[in-house]
Amino acid sequence: MKITIRDYQDSNRDTCRSLWGELAQHHAKIYEDPSIAGDNPGRALEAYMNNPQRKATWVAEAEGQIVACAGLIVDGEEAEIEPVIVSANYRGKGIGTKLVRHAVKEAREFGVRFLSIRPVVRNEEAFHLFVKEGFSLAGHIELLQDLSQSSDRKWKPGIVVHGDQLNY
Repeated sequence: MKITIRDYQDSNRDTCRSLWGELAQHHAKIYEDPSIAGDNPGRALEAYMNNPQRKATWVAEAEGQIVACAGLIVDGEEAEIEPVIVSANYRGKGIGTKLVRHAVKEAREFGVRFLSIRPVVRNEEAFHLFVKEGFSLAGHIELLQDLSQSSDRKWKPGIVVHGDQLNY
């Protein structure tokens, strides 16, 4: 399968919004919490597109259609690959790897010194891909408290940092 990575165009907005919604629904499924996707799962795309630190966004095309997107947020010599979204039907075909490698190459061209990526911990497939692609240093850990009054979310044990047990 031929995969083409190209710059995002405004005409790709609806497709990328749909991809973002698909990712939100995937997160809702792996966290067993439908509220994560909400009633407008693609809404986060607008905030991302309006981020003044967004330097680049790319789409991946396969079989004549957009099947993935990724972007780069740059803040001085630090940057974050955000998002990396591959449609469910195209996962495991090397598209995410191509997008990440493209983002790394572009980050180098922007003069980035530290490049990060923040997958949700339960997205094991994405997590393993990013580690395989060289993201093996822990720079920051985001700690959360679940303040929901009636949370049905089930947190899994399994991560130990500095001797402290964390759930994910």
